[in-house]
Amino acid sequence: MSLRKTIVVAVVALSAAAFLGTSAHAAKRVKWKMHSAWGSQVPHLGTEAVRFADNITKMSGGDFKLKFFEPGALVPGNEGFDAVSKGAIESAWSTAGYDVGKYPALAFYTAVPFGPGIGEMMAWIWFGGGKEISERVYGKHNIKPMHCLAIGPETSGWFREEIKELDQLRGMKMRFFGLGARVMQRLGVSTQLLAGGDIFPALEKGVIDATEFSMPTMDIKYGFYQIAKYNYFPGWHQQVSIGTFQVNTAKHAGLSDQQKLMLEVACQGSAMHSYAETEAANPPAMVEMGEKYGVITKRWRDDQLAVFEKAWRETLEEDAAKDALFKEVADSYLGFRKSYKKWGDAQSLNATYLK
Repeated sequence: MSLRKTIVVAVVALSAAAFLGTSAHAAKRVKWKMHSAWGSQVPHLGTEAVRFADNITKMSGGDFKLKFFEPGALVPGNEGFDAVSKGAIESAWSTAGYDVGKYPALAFYTAVPFGPGIGEMMAWIWFGGGKEISERVYGKHNIKPMHCLAIGPETSGWFREEIKELDQLRGMKMRFFGLGARVMQRLGVSTQLLAGGDIFPALEKGVIDATEFSMPTMDIKYGFYQIAKYNYFPGWHQQVSIGTFQVNTAKHAGLSDQQKLMLEVACQGSAMHSYAETEAANPPAMVEMGEKYGVITKRWRDDQLAVFEKAWRETLEEDAAKDALFKEVADSYLGFRKSYKKWGDAQSLNATYLK
């Protein structure tokens, strides 16, 4: 073969290799839509969704583009489950608490009344058997759940007047979330679950008398203080709240191992980042509520908290008796808490030992 022919063959071969390499690289490029249950301007819940999506895109060098969509742009705010299940969208940033209409037991994966802090809660989910049950349940609907969001303790209610005795709650119409809503129902409260953006209009029109939603940073944003000035603590129903990144299983299976790892790493990072952010932001936001907006903060008395706790234990026993999945998740959760208790008690400290 002449030198000229050799060069031509080599150039063709290199061109083909470059083309195949480019094609193989292009085949790994992914563009996903991510529905969010919360708007991009909602502190922590929405802002972390934007950050998570951006992190995936940046870590992949643009090969894995995860695009954030506002609530309602693809599907209504709380309806990511069905859209992901059917493959209409690849993913949703949401919370298992919005899926309790399908499986009440999923409420455990958002918040549990009189529950633990983030360390113990995530230990149960990630390493104590919680994740496996969650994956099995969601897996029946072609969804892979990833627990990527965590926020700190919430407040337990915004009221138009001071609640001196719990009898005042009876007959009240109130927006309430998760397992805490079941507790309030036992105390005679008529509860309903509303998306964040729907709460203020409902308060304003008298559709509801009171509400709980989240924490000072978010509640200020929604303006509840304009109608209900009394804000109650502690958030006995949500000491920590967990969110989920829900992925269509077929779409997840189509990712490369590297892309799957990116999701896992970004997910774990977001859980820690979002929790720490809420803990840093809420102390000054709580001060601002009072000084700037005239919010009156109140704390439930110990005897009132005892009533809430008793109602929770009764609810837990009742719901476990009639729902096999609820019992399975409750047993897993409570079993882990029991095994954790010796360690937790050994490490506990009082607020101070100085007199």
